[in-house]
Amino acid sequence: MADDSLFLIDIDKVLREKAPKQAKYVPRFVVAYLKRIVHQDELNDFLRSAKDKVGVDFLKASLDFLDAKLVVKGKENLPADGRLCTFVSNHPLGGQDGLALGYVLGTHYDGKVKYMVNDLLMNLHGLAPLCIPINKTGKQAKDFPRMVEAGFASDNQMIMFPAGLCSRRQGGVIRDVEWKKTFIVKSVQTHRDVVPIHFDGQNSNFFYNLANCCKALGIKFNIAMLYLADEMLKNRHKTFTITIGKPIPWQTFDKSKTPLQWAQYVKDIVYKLKVED
Repeated sequence: MADDSLFLIDIDKVLREKAPKQAKYVPRFVVAYLKRIVHQDELNDFLRSAKDKVGVDFLKASLDFLDAKLVVKGKENLPADGRLCTFVSNHPLGGQDGLALGYVLGTHYDGKVKYMVNDLLMNLHGLAPLCIPINKTGKQAKDFPRMVEAGFASDNQMIMFPAGLCSRRQGGVIRDVEWKKTFIVKSVQTHRDVVPIHFDGQNSNFFYNLANCCKALGIKFNIAMLYLADEMLKNRHKTFTITIGKPIPWQTFDKSKTPLQWAQYVKDIVYKLKVED
């Protein structure tokens, strides 16, 4: 019989692994609240039911569980000539957006996709084969450049959310924070064209207010991340529109701009896809 701990969400275990010295001092009512806010029991029931599904099949089961319907525009822009690309998207939700892009692209490219995700998601055994885990502060930090290198050197299509965080409300507008330059640097090095994608969706006002409060108070820990499962379930039974833009040749990203400036250039193209919708 499979060991349930391999694929179930376990807040106690996460606390022990992420904060070994502090874990025993965390009050039980706080742990109970965390279990409730991450919907540990409900999600574990789903994970048990999907324990035999891996990769794209797991993504499909997840979208079915969330009753997410997808409208895909611009599918004709997906390169079909065997070339490897980097697919970059805004990151409005933190749940359905990642699942949906992985499913749409994974289905189109026969499962040959990888995306860089928070290393906590590696606990989900059905998702793990598609992921390159990111933990820039933990013990895997020194392995991060090597893992990114391996991902781009592989024969997989790369999926990235260059903001690294879910969108925030800034000046009344919900938009990604500054995009990181990694996808530009690596796409040029490995001669991958960049395909811009816009995902239409948003989280609750509570989520954006919490994120802004934490920023205003100077709290470094991403507390809003704890509420992403809750936001994901609030976004159940919805239809999401994915708009795929035309590939941008890697040669575009020359020395006329810095990699960081090129990253913002692509970000602007992504948001124009929404305007053109």
